[in-house]
Amino acid sequence: MAQQTMRGMRLGTQSLESERGVNYSARSTHSYQCINNHVSEMVFAADAELPQTWQCKQCPEQATLLEDGKMVVLEANDDKTPRSHWEMLLERRTREELEEILQERLDYIRARRAGGQADL
Repeated sequence: MAQQTMRGMRLGTQSLESERGVNYSARSTHSYQCINNHVSEMVFAADAELPQTWQCKQCPEQATLLEDGKMVVLEANDDKTPRSHWEMLLERRTREELEEILQERLDYIRARRAGGQADL
């Protein structure tokens, strides 16, 4: 019997979809400028909320949004700084209470060790 080659398409490498009938959303281009005077053009959806800063494409600095050729004055964010576990603990207990709990726990561990029991 003669060998026949299977003819077909490489699955996953070529899309079977076409761009006919696709309606793209409205877009707008906005400029961002960093302190090194690099200007980056970014495209956003027309109804998107614009970020005031964006990472510069040419250097590691933060670029600021330009409106009418002028940099936008950044709004002061009153974001809370992250609290540490220690700060959250101090909101629930006083330092004296924590020292008392620590001493109770240390006494318990010492008693277990003296009794020959392993720590878990």
